[in-house]
Amino acid sequence: MKPVFSIDAGVPFLDALATGLLARAGGNPLDLARMTVLLPTRRAGRALAEAFLRAGSGKPMLLPRLVPVGDLDAEELAILADESAGTEGLDLPPPVPDLARRLMLARLVLRWGERRGIGRLSAAQAAPLAAELARFLDEVGAEGCDFTKLADLAPEAHAQHWQQVLTFLRILTEHWPTALAELGGLDPAARRNRVLAAQAEAWRANPPAHPVIAAGIAGGIPAISDLIAEVAELPQGMVVLPGLDRALDAESWDAVLVDPAHPQHLLAVLLGRLDIAPKSVRPFPAPGFASGNPARQKLLREALRPADVSHRWGAISGIGKVALDGLRRVDCPGPQEEAVVIALLMRERLQHPGETAALVTPDRGLARRVAGELRRWDIEIDDSAGTPLAKTPPAVFLRLILDAVAGQLAPLALLALLKHPLAAAGLDPAACRELARKLERAALRGPRPAPGVAGLQAALAEPALKDFVARIGRALAPLTGAMTERETELASLVAAHAASAENLAATDAAPGRAALWRAAAGEALAQWVSELHAAPRGFPPVAGAEYPALFEALIAGPVVRPAYGRHPRLFIWGLLEARLQSADLIILGGLNEGIWPPRAESDPWLSRPMRRDFGLPPPERRIGRAAHDFAQCLGAPEVVLTRATRVEGAPTVPSRWLLRLETVLRALKLETQLYGDSAESGAPLAWAALLDQPAAHRPIAAPLPRPPVAVRPRRLHVTEIETWVRDPYAIYARHVLDLKALEPLDADPGVAERGIFIHAALDKFLKAFPAELPDDASARLLEFGRDSFGEALARPNVRAFWWPRFERIAAWVVKAERARRPLLAQSFGELRGNLTMPAAKGAFEISGRADRIDRLHDGNLVILDYKTGTLPPPGEIHDGYASQLAFEAVIARAGGFPGVKPAEVEALLYWRLSGGEPPGEDKAAARGAAAVAALADRAKEGLARLIAAFDRPETPYRSWPNPSRGPRYSDYVHLARVKEWLLGAETEDKW
Repeated sequence: MKPVFSIDAGVPFLDALATGLLARAGGNPLDLARMTVLLPTRRAGRALAEAFLRAGSGKPMLLPRLVPVGDLDAEELAILADESAGTEGLDLPPPVPDLARRLMLARLVLRWGERRGIGRLSAAQAAPLAAELARFLDEVGAEGCDFTKLADLAPEAHAQHWQQVLTFLRILTEHWPTALAELGGLDPAARRNRVLAAQAEAWRANPPAHPVIAAGIAGGIPAISDLIAEVAELPQGMVVLPGLDRALDAESWDAVLVDPAHPQHLLAVLLGRLDIAPKSVRPFPAPGFASGNPARQKLLREALRPADVSHRWGAISGIGKVALDGLRRVDCPGPQEEAVVIALLMRERLQHPGETAALVTPDRGLARRVAGELRRWDIEIDDSAGTPLAKTPPAVFLRLILDAVAGQLAPLALLALLKHPLAAAGLDPAACRELARKLERAALRGPRPAPGVAGLQAALAEPALKDFVARIGRALAPLTGAMTERETELASLVAAHAASAENLAATDAAPGRAALWRAAAGEALAQWVSELHAAPRGFPPVAGAEYPALFEALIAGPVVRPAYGRHPRLFIWGLLEARLQSADLIILGGLNEGIWPPRAESDPWLSRPMRRDFGLPPPERRIGRAAHDFAQCLGAPEVVLTRATRVEGAPTVPSRWLLRLETVLRALKLETQLYGDSAESGAPLAWAALLDQPAAHRPIAAPLPRPPVAVRPRRLHVTEIETWVRDPYAIYARHVLDLKALEPLDADPGVAERGIFIHAALDKFLKAFPAELPDDASARLLEFGRDSFGEALARPNVRAFWWPRFERIAAWVVKAERARRPLLAQSFGELRGNLTMPAAKGAFEISGRADRIDRLHDGNLVILDYKTGTLPPPGEIHDGYASQLAFEAVIARAGGFPGVKPAEVEALLYWRLSGGEPPGEDKAAARGAAAVAALADRAKEGLARLIAAFDRPETPYRSWPNPSRGPRYSDYVHLARVKEWLLGAETEDKW
């Protein structure tokens, strides 16, 4: 009988393995040290070493030789270096580094494009294609397929598309071998296959005298399966399989063999290679380790049955509630709630001395959220699946430098760069950050300044800020110069990029390299940048402007993994890292379709029939591997299954394994038991709801600031009087606290700017033609409009939306003016005026700017206001909540507008200029001298009462004294915390 064993799911694999091997050694430390253990990954090797430490109660011991033979998706490919392998395995050329291989493939793609005459491809376009070709090389190498078969895969009956794809793949069949020889190396997968084949041949010719154990390897790669088969034939060989379902019946095994998505499929294929029946596999002898929960295993077996035999669900029996002992499911409203629930479950596990908890998920976003939530309790935990190199702080710094240089120091990119912790520009970091804040307020908010260092300096007045911008320009000069080149070597661009990064990271106390390349992320980035600088041998010159996109494409692949976990009892594992490991609490997170299991993505190079004929496995095999990981984890004594029911507002589909589990439980009438009705089952969501809930609700009152009368404003603009009536707190914040809202960064012209442009054009037109209009009045007004819009017309949204509206406004205005001009004796535009009103605590001044004042032939005045937005309702005008025109009438009657003699005001008019249908409207706020006088008198009397009230120290600056007449827009709603005290306030559109 072949020495093939299995450790059941639900049994801690590595702990059982360590205990069994110690028992086999019989207490002789030298016998243990003579063993060789083949494992799937390096992480499994480190975990097995820890398992030996636990099994030996912490006593020192000589460990077996732990050799990771590697999975195809492992970042580090294992190399056997046994002395018995002969010289062939050791004299092989080294594996080609991934970055060098991708650049070489990109070079071949560029050359292919030139020869095909399809136009010049950019390096940034070639890099993603090269990454896919590298992936295809790894898959083909792992499966041992013959590239010469590609030519026969697409006969004439196939679509022309496949003919074109196979023509493109000639890069691999015809040119890649030569490129490999030029690089002096081998593809990693092909090299691993040769090393493993050499090892198998050496063991076949000269079997080792010491035990060799292949443990935890599920197969899937032919070369590894061949090596395991050889281990099974060795005199002291042993194969230990992970989680083989030995109770599966023969009919189900036949279905498993043809179902690559089943969790036992890879093991079934491996058993076929070993020529052994599942019933002949024995339990691994591990003293003290019994099998897991048999009822749980039976439930899992039924839930994951192949589709061809799922008809047996109708006759399920013999599975009781005990199968669900220790198993819970929590459906969360969204990803954030799921992360909070998981973090709370992990934190709660720390209350039990010595116990461990692990989150297992392929969703890296969920892993980062959970790690962030655990920081609430000062718990630092690493995602052992790693962090993409591109998202580490030093790599983000390099990417931000590219954005800033490519955007010619555009505000958003520049500010993001300067606020990065590594940015110092040769200064003390705190001083650099302070200057960046000053630069933001002085030049980066509002409309974008002119590009480059010169453009920024032209927008500045303060010498210190000009010097700061010059310092930034000097730091970025190497990359700025390199990126202006039409053609340059990639190595030169990389060197310039690194030099600029070091310049900008330098402080007044240390060079930039000391900060930029330190710690694990910095060291990994330094190695990657060094490889990028050295790799482009023969790479064609590229345009400097293409470098940012090429850099982004190349840095997207590498991952930085922590050498050791930060927390001794809490872990976050990816699926690869979770294999063979165990914890007291296992949380399976992100159980939604498309995440776990992943989508069976279509191959960009070969169709399904073509993959089959070529010898490649179907995409569903990835699902089968993920299903095996799921089944292994689900066998643990205590498991929590979590998922988010909605992501970004859209409903999600539960993982197919959850749906299968639900179906089986429904057949057993146990469907409610997985969720549970007890308080304990609902605790995680209840904890999450309470986590940020205050102990008691303490409603706050509306703010009632009462500053001294001496600091209260004595001068307001007429538009601010309306604010004073609607929201006195805004006047307090603006004029007493001197708080002013910042403009947006790199702001596109908004509604306010549109009004300014239109007002300016109409004022220029009025001043140019105060009396008669020329025949080409419309054309002249459009000229004034172009002049007023200025550089804003270069913006696509202004050109596409605003300018056509202004053209319609111009036509309407000219038509209205031709009808209006005969009635006028004189017109005034953009007039500033003021009026001083006596008060008990001193004079109070109001000021205003009238868009236009017309004098009629009878001497009376008409005040006209251009409105590009909505008009105030008549009721608000009458009640004094929209009093701008009324106060302008007060000022005009008193002669407060220079050059305009005091007179009665005949009308207060609005010209609503929307550019829509109709383009303009003439609306009256008040018409007739008596009506205007009454409105102006009421406004003046109301202002006098308002001044008198606020001249009393006890009068507070309330926020929204009349909520139904609150401000249409306010910069201070959040400061007054209106939503907290104004019950039912509809404030969403108030700012």
